[in-house]
Amino acid sequence: MTTVTTTPPVPVREAVPGPSLARLIGVELRKLGDTRAGRWLLASIGLIAAAIVALQLRFVDDAAQTFTNFFTASLAPVALLLPVLGILSITAEWSQRTALTTFALVPRRERVVVAKLAAVLLAALASVLVSLTVAAAGTLLAGVTGGAGSWDFDWTVAGHAAVFQAINVLIGAGFGLLLLNTPLAIVTSLLLPTVWGILSAMISALHDPARWLDTSITMEPLLGPDVTAGQWGRLGVSLLVWVAAPLAAGLVRTMRREVH
Repeated sequence: MTTVTTTPPVPVREAVPGPSLARLIGVELRKLGDTRAGRWLLASIGLIAAAIVALQLRFVDDAAQTFTNFFTASLAPVALLLPVLGILSITAEWSQRTALTTFALVPRRERVVVAKLAAVLLAALASVLVSLTVAAAGTLLAGVTGGAGSWDFDWTVAGHAAVFQAINVLIGAGFGLLLLNTPLAIVTSLLLPTVWGILSAMISALHDPARWLDTSITMEPLLGPDVTAGQWGRLGVSLLVWVAAPLAAGLVRTMRREVH
């Protein structure tokens, strides 16, 4: 007699869908304030914008205390902090040693990177809303204390401000993605543009290239209502160098780096 042994079929496990991009962005937004450094950085953005308006109310001539002046004056100080925010978001997985967990849950690393970039861009746009809010408060106070208190405002400036702050946070994110080290990325993002600006001011041969490659020059028109086609073109060239190239190279490095 022949005995036939049958093996029960192995149940097929259904593939569990990964988290949606919207959920990943929500997670990355929450991560921005998870650490003490992140919380203080976010708080500093609002505090600095409010401090700039307070200083204008105290020291600026009454005629210059307008909504437009309050708003534009708060943009540059906030812009100094946004690159650091971008760096902290990108490098958090590596500095806090959570990359193994994150990339195990989301094996497609590019989705994590896209979520981080979207989160910091939303934070940059939120900083513009903060500047608008403190400008409105400053204008109300100016009207009460004898300042001009003018509400005249070209909303094109708000759109340009959103682009301005988005570029600043992406510059930081690009350096963070390229270097994957928080202190090194912060120092490099601050040092390289500064050194380039000094050299372009000292060396006459660099004056013309600086008009195309120095972001402190190419981004300056964004603080006003009128930006010409030539200025947009020069801005685009500078962004290829300071944003697109680091982001592209950093994405390749992130995709290939071993996680321990």
